[in-house]
Amino acid sequence: METFLEEVNKRIDGVPLQSCYHCRKCTAGCPAAPYMEYNPNKVIKMIQNGEREKVLNSSTIWLCLSCETCITRCPNKVDIARMMDVLRQMAIESGIGAKEKNVLKFHEAFLAGIRRGGRINEPMMMAEYKLKSLDLFSDVLLAPGMFLKGKLALLSPRTKDMKSVKDIFEKTRQL
Repeated sequence: METFLEEVNKRIDGVPLQSCYHCRKCTAGCPAAPYMEYNPNKVIKMIQNGEREKVLNSSTIWLCLSCETCITRCPNKVDIARMMDVLRQMAIESGIGAKEKNVLKFHEAFLAGIRRGGRINEPMMMAEYKLKSLDLFSDVLLAPGMFLKGKLALLSPRTKDMKSVKDIFEKTRQL
């Protein structure tokens, strides 16, 4: 039977988590670390120790911004952002929801947007999120200002190579 560490490493398909020597540079640079239940370094240690339930039930995996600051700071190029993506997917597959209200609904709306156009169309993604979360009007007054300042486009460009996007979703569904 495969260990938790082996399973995560296989799904990351990159630098194995054993390459982490816990220098904590990832945590020092992480903009979300102050809000996380466990810092990125601690999550790796927990995976190495086989603490599957603790990791998959933590809020940390849902708070990662996927900004990739961690991998740029890591001397061994351990891809913590990819690790967090894998852990979120594993939590979903295990039927474990996010502790934070509506985080999973936002995650689903984001991925649906990527699947549709290969890129994020913010108005479509937010509409889908608002419908899923039933949080319809909490920030509706922000949209006109964002639109007027050019921060929100009504139409986003589509990726030309949608076959590659489809292939990525097909490949990752099999993992």
